[in-house]
Amino acid sequence: MAAPAQSAYVDGLGASVSGSTLARSRGGIETTTETMTLNGSVDHNTDNHVVTGSNLIDGGAFSGAVGLPTVIQNTGNNVLIQTGVIVNVQFKP
Repeated sequence: MAAPAQSAYVDGLGASVSGSTLARSRGGIETTTETMTLNGSVDHNTDNHVVTGSNLIDGGAFSGAVGLPTVIQNTGNNVLIQTGVIVNVQFKP
């Protein structure tokens, strides 16, 4: 039989707990299915003699960012950009 694991302290997280404590505290297993359908089109567009710009994300662009930062960049013309995010967060006692 294996010896019980020693408790360890991790800076910023605190003391570790046993596997049995974790087993009693877990949230369980649940499967969720989310669907997102994006339907867009770009048709019959014409550009002549156009100049496009450039995109730059600087090293500090996300400094202090919280949540779910998203970046969408486009340097083209007649472009359809579709994006979506599904976030499923459940808190149960």
